Amino acid sequence: MKRLMIGLAMLAFSACEENDRVEATVVPELTKPVAAVKLFALECGRLHLEDIAMFSDEHVYDGQARDLVDPCYLIRHARGDLIWDAGIPPALAAASVDKDAEETTTLSETLEQQLAELGVAPADIDYFSISHSHYDHLGNAALFAGATWIVDKDERDWMFREEARQASNFAEYAALESAKTTLIEGDGDYDVFGDGSAIIVQAPGHTPGHTVLLLTTANSGKVLLTGDMWHLAEAREKRTVPAFNFDRAMTLASMDKVEALATASGAKVIRQHVPEDFASLPKFPEALE
Repeated sequence: MKRLMIGLAMLAFSACEENDRVEATVVPELTKPVAAVKLFALECGRLHLEDIAMFSDEHVYDGQARDLVDPCYLIRHARGDLIWDAGIPPALAAASVDKDAEETTTLSETLEQQLAELGVAPADIDYFSISHSHYDHLGNAALFAGATWIVDKDERDWMFREEARQASNFAEYAALESAKTTLIEGDGDYDVFGDGSAIIVQAPGHTPGHTVLLLTTANSGKVLLTGDMWHLAEAREKRTVPAFNFDRAMTLASMDKVEALATASGAKVIRQHVPEDFASLPKFPEALE
């Protein structure tokens, strides 16, 4: 827990006024034929926490232990490949050897190794995006600095503020600062491939620019990857807000927005850190399509 708390303390988003937003819609150039997406769920870390108190600002989970998964996703499309979230830093998992610690972090295979099983190198990735910028979603970000980085403007601003530059994990994503970047501005959605098959939806509150990803597959319908909207299986029903969230009111409003989106779309909802949700997707290297 100590290591996780330190990481969250460095990247936690204290409440402050939301940045002014200007409505904007950007659609990528259509250069390839339309095709359905394939979703690959890659395991980018496991966490065992002896006390998950931090996941409720009302002390709902004090003293409870929990196992969490930390996935990365590869979304393949005829117009390019997208990596969504980048897992824990491999070095952090390698250093986690104390099985009696309050937090244990493990990683059986790196993201780069898993991509290689599909014949994909980091340099082959066309687009990179994250649900948000906490350390456990940015651990392999530097691998994809050659891709087009799609990011909420408020999130990018926070990641490169002066305080963040002093954090110990800054080097893990610093290369993104000079990456080719597509900023999501305003409150609208962003269509990654221009055909509605991968839509980034703004859902701030956990962080200033937290987002979720709505995918449409040819055979399995819609899938909604919800980032850290809910860390725990029961958090969705209980509507618990982590103590380290950027803004409580924004979080609850985004919960309502994401629930409405799930209902309207009929999407399969994936709470990204919940092991049973991760296990409900095809086991890598199989894909949901």
